[in-house]
Amino acid sequence: MVAAPPARRIAPLSDRHDRDSFASGIEPLDRYLRHQAGQDARRRVASCFVLVDDRERVPIGYYTLAATSIALAELPDALAKRLPRYPVIPATLMGRLAVDARHRRQGHGELMLLDAFSRALRNDIASYAFVVDAKDDEAARFYRRYRFRALVEGGRRLFIPMAEIAKLFS
Repeated sequence: MVAAPPARRIAPLSDRHDRDSFASGIEPLDRYLRHQAGQDARRRVASCFVLVDDRERVPIGYYTLAATSIALAELPDALAKRLPRYPVIPATLMGRLAVDARHRRQGHGELMLLDAFSRALRNDIASYAFVVDAKDDEAARFYRRYRFRALVEGGRRLFIPMAEIAKLFS
């Protein structure tokens, strides 16, 4: 008899998760999860969500969400001209997304990104766009596969309007 694969779920970070054993191979992302994520959640400056399976306490991956804003002048003219002339537009920031090195190339990044999209859509607070700060060119390529585009030409701060995300789920 073949054992069923472990059930995976995404949940808010808690004390029961073994953050010290998480190792994405990107030191700032590992350090954040180990030392800062819990504090940020308690202070309500960022929410951290972890992908876990029922057999392990070590997160497979994690991401963070927080409120941010985009300067209206940073948006492409075609989008900006359809918005009110406020100096800044509300947005949702996915500040970090990391997968443990032992679990890479298994679709976990996509799963967490789609979960983050879903959470942002369900939020009762208005948000025009979903924003990420790609850490490197590989991360930027990952996000561009999901229709993210640069706020500033050639930059790594990327966005996708929430209206486009809503279409993905319809």
